[in-house]
Amino acid sequence: MQELHDAPLAPLTTFRLGGPATRLVTATTDAEVIAAVREADDAGTPLLLIGGGSNLVIGDKGFDGTVLHIATTGFSLDGTTLELAAGEIWTDAVARTVEAGLAGVECLAGIPGSAGATPIQNVGAYGQEVSATITEVTAYDRRSRETVTLANADCAFSYRHSRFKAEPERYVVLRVRFELEDAAGLSAPLRYAETARALGVEAGDRVPLTTARETVLRLRAGKGMVLDPEDHDTWSAGSFFTNPILTDGEFAAFRSRVAERLGESAEPPAFPAGEGHVKTSAAWLIDKAGFTKGYGRGPARISTKHTLALTNRGEATTEDLLALAREVVAGVHEVFGVTLVNEPVTVGVRL
Repeated sequence: MQELHDAPLAPLTTFRLGGPATRLVTATTDAEVIAAVREADDAGTPLLLIGGGSNLVIGDKGFDGTVLHIATTGFSLDGTTLELAAGEIWTDAVARTVEAGLAGVECLAGIPGSAGATPIQNVGAYGQEVSATITEVTAYDRRSRETVTLANADCAFSYRHSRFKAEPERYVVLRVRFELEDAAGLSAPLRYAETARALGVEAGDRVPLTTARETVLRLRAGKGMVLDPEDHDTWSAGSFFTNPILTDGEFAAFRSRVAERLGESAEPPAFPAGEGHVKTSAAWLIDKAGFTKGYGRGPARISTKHTLALTNRGEATTEDLLALAREVVAGVHEVFGVTLVNEPVTVGVRL
């Protein structure tokens, strides 16, 4: 294992923000991951896990403890069964499944980060979520001090959530297994209206796998959601806020406030979210509350391509980013009575 002291963490995050770690360990095998975790736990040392760093906001003071960078590799296809090591680059893995003619994750192309993070966040976009194809997750259980395998049903997947996210101090994801589909070179049925429109087909239709992936990449790039070191709109964590899920009563109150501000004919986005609940759009809320693309007065600003992404324009600090996030949260709540919740994990800081 590689070990560094007083090591900068900003280069390990897509925001390029955050202070140094007291100790940074890079593990390239499952055995090294487990050994590093056990060492920290035995010593009572605070431990922070980093994979692709795409969903992470680290404070300017850094992390006083051990940071474990999981850089394991392993891509295995057996028929339609895919197994990925936690450190595999997710977007590269998606490309390889498409090349192999297998459907199920093609609309998750371009999402930055590592494979091990996908079950934690139940990563989803353009009508697909990993929970639909994950069959099991192998993880190190810090409580029992053993390696365990959790079936899909044991992972407690929900919208951008899972058992792993609910118990962040317990599980360290090592490997993820997926069951994909051989649809003769076609995609899974398209479930996202924007993707279907871009392809000129109906929701539920299938298209060639490569076409689906390339279309999603083009849509994401247009919103600054595909990493590009030259484009500061991609110096972000992607969507900074989750789409709010409201009770029917809360949504009714929200609609009333929309009518007051935007007129009786205005209708906010509404999507089914289980009995008695409605999901609405965080991007719509942010925009209609007055925080438009490019908003901001300092080095942290809303993306010029998408209102849901907060970005580092090159000279920002984490505090600059948090100040902007707090301004957006307060403004949306004041106008619409809805409280936005941050999607990235915060380390050493809070909104």
